[in-house]
Amino acid sequence: MRSSLRSLLLLGALTLGACQAAPPKNAGFVGSERGNVVVLAVTPDTGRLKYAASNLDEATLVELARLAPNVDFVVGASEAELLEHAAEFHGADAHLLSEAFLARATNLVWAQSWSAGVERYLALDGVAGDESLVLTNMKGAHGPVIAEHVMAMLLSLCRDLPAFQRAQERGEWDRGAGAGQRSLAGATLLVVGMGGIGTEVARRADAFDMRVFGTVRTPRAAPAFVDELGTDEDLERFLGEADVVVICLPLTSETRDSFGAETFAKMKDAAILVNIARGPIVDQAALLAALESGKLAGACLDVADPEPLPPGDPLWSRADVLITPHVAAVAALTGARREQLFVENVRRFGAGEPLRNVVDKAAGY
Repeated sequence: MRSSLRSLLLLGALTLGACQAAPPKNAGFVGSERGNVVVLAVTPDTGRLKYAASNLDEATLVELARLAPNVDFVVGASEAELLEHAAEFHGADAHLLSEAFLARATNLVWAQSWSAGVERYLALDGVAGDESLVLTNMKGAHGPVIAEHVMAMLLSLCRDLPAFQRAQERGEWDRGAGAGQRSLAGATLLVVGMGGIGTEVARRADAFDMRVFGTVRTPRAAPAFVDELGTDEDLERFLGEADVVVICLPLTSETRDSFGAETFAKMKDAAILVNIARGPIVDQAALLAALESGKLAGACLDVADPEPLPPGDPLWSRADVLITPHVAAVAALTGARREQLFVENVRRFGAGEPLRNVVDKAAGY
């Protein structure tokens, strides 16, 4: 290995026997076993594995060296260095991938996305078209914090907290500042796409004494905190009953623009739309029309299309719309859960065990 890269390489232990080390405490807490696969059969003759990472702190590297001593990490390499040594890597952070890197990375078998959404990686031919490359994501890591953000935005809009905040800034005790405050208790909330994030949203909605509906792609039994769990066949009926609709779908060719004029027409009058998934799932022109007509009572948007939402966009100035700049997942807890999942997957990678959170490339998530 050339010296330009050697300084970035952090080595694990020298023996392969320790690759069967016990997993970290609560390792099964985050992630999904759906479709899990072994990406590389590890034997005493396999040799050392190499992983390209953009950033790992010292404490995490120490933990990784203990749990996967046969895996070496290259941290913070430049694009040129990654391209030069692409054939040496067996695993990599997904955001380091490019068509040029993938063309040279002949030994790459695993890419770890640090987000739940993976549409930008599946757009790369070297990912979508390579069956030998397994892509994993962070499904389940963001759920609790994003669900809290959903409830925070929803409560803020329903209780008209921005109006009272403006009164506070004026130094006014104005009990009439807010208009049309609504209660969550007794209302119906629909989670469209009840995966890891949607499940956490549903759990919290139930705690607010809401009636909870959810949709999934494949039928399964509803958890105790969901009143009814259906599929796409039930969506139209659910839309007509829901006071709040929360979009928790991945962005795929099927979901792009799926919330447009036709869908809004099926929604209950004066419903609220919440989108913490991806901006292009919603036709924003149709959303604006639904708000202006009074069909929808409001919207809570953590994502937009495009991002950033351009200055002067009419959504910015609407009192019935709350906008946050794609920050729903931001919190220390999310970082800890993402790290936990990554560390467990590295342990499994080094031990030749099935990885968690394997992406179904055909489905797009």
